[in-house]
Amino acid sequence: MEDFEKALAAINDFVWGLPLLALLVGTGIYLTVRLKLIQLFRLGTGLKFAFGKTGRSHRGEGDVTHFQSLMTALAATIGTGNIVGVATAVAAGGPGALFWMWTIAFLGMATKYAEGLLAVKYRVKDKRGKMQGGPMYYIERGMGENWKWLAVAFAIFGSVAAFGIGNMVQANSVAQNVLSLRDIPALLADGGDNPAAESSNRLTGIVLALLTGLVILGGIKSIARTASILVPFMAVFYMAGCLFIILRFAGEIPHAFAEIFSRAFTGTAAVGGFAGSTVALAIRMGVARGVFSNESGLGSAPIAAAAARTDEPAEQAIVSMTGTFLDSIVVCTLTGLALVVTGVWTEGKDVAAAMTQNAFGKGLPGQSGGIIVGIGVLTFAYSTLLGWAYYGERCTEYLLGTKAIVPYRVFWVVAVYLGCVGSLKLVWNIADTLNALMAVPNLIALIALTGVVVSETRKYWAAKS
Repeated sequence: MEDFEKALAAINDFVWGLPLLALLVGTGIYLTVRLKLIQLFRLGTGLKFAFGKTGRSHRGEGDVTHFQSLMTALAATIGTGNIVGVATAVAAGGPGALFWMWTIAFLGMATKYAEGLLAVKYRVKDKRGKMQGGPMYYIERGMGENWKWLAVAFAIFGSVAAFGIGNMVQANSVAQNVLSLRDIPALLADGGDNPAAESSNRLTGIVLALLTGLVILGGIKSIARTASILVPFMAVFYMAGCLFIILRFAGEIPHAFAEIFSRAFTGTAAVGGFAGSTVALAIRMGVARGVFSNESGLGSAPIAAAAARTDEPAEQAIVSMTGTFLDSIVVCTLTGLALVVTGVWTEGKDVAAAMTQNAFGKGLPGQSGGIIVGIGVLTFAYSTLLGWAYYGERCTEYLLGTKAIVPYRVFWVVAVYLGCVGSLKLVWNIADTLNALMAVPNLIALIALTGVVVSETRKYWAAKS
């Protein structure tokens, strides 16, 4: 088993290596050029559509509003990657990793725009009258029947990966944070027993499975309603904590930005417990963690975009791209600045998992810092469970039809419990690999269908002018 785990880790490092990152970045650059910096010039319109009257309107066919569709996508993307993922990037690549995270987010907005547009343009209704869309549909319907095998590949990767990165890994994070909040030591690494921890994990698993089941059994409308309440609350709650810390260390802000921009191009020398990093490592960590956080190019978010009530693919597209802005430019930046201004980033990569909690403990009074991070992880992980439940379900329906929906939801709830009580190192590596493999069919389709994206965009804005 140990050899298998090592082999799987090696595969995971390869699929998330330079070729995929180059494809993600290259696609983002290509779409940015072809769409003439749409993420810069239409961001304001996208935010207005998402949060204004348009975002809550019920125009056109679809299952949920623009706002609900965006919140469903953000439920899946604003997760532990915004807390632990940013810390991992900064701990390994130094403050300069944040600059490259911003860069991939900016390019990713164009990618997310293209995904949202194609999702709405090529969506279909299933036998229940519900909207079905996403990469599997714009591959098959946009690229033609000869490419259906690529659509099937995406659906397989997505339906299986969902159980790992969107389910059991998130559930396990919830269980471990409940232990931390209750001040219960986790199970010993060498396999030793801890009855209190085992009992807590079982109870957490039961409660979390019930809470998840109550929402996902109602389908996309139930998930969207819950996400529309939960996502704004959790984001504002967590961001308020970050802002308090940043303002408390306001004198360090100019130095923090100087470190971010200078270290992006010079690397970071060893300091404190930080072992130092090269420019290449800063770029790799910033790009990899940025993509992991906002999911631009992975093909997951357009599945939620396809459910939006609209007759205009370009409208949902600019709403979709705001998700990357909010996730990476706003939330991840606040986390990163909190790490840099408090100086905890110098503690080194060996404590990356606890780094954000250390920043909050240093920047907030008493035990409030640990509580905010703990609640943040709990709500972020739970929202990811809901968002990815929908993604996996849509992929499964594409493969097996509507008869598979109810069994899938039941299996999803059971997996939540198993994630709370089990060890997930192997599950994480498998899910992470499949998550990366989802991106390949999707990016091929985005490049192949760029002409359609550009044409639909020109037609929409010409009609508006």
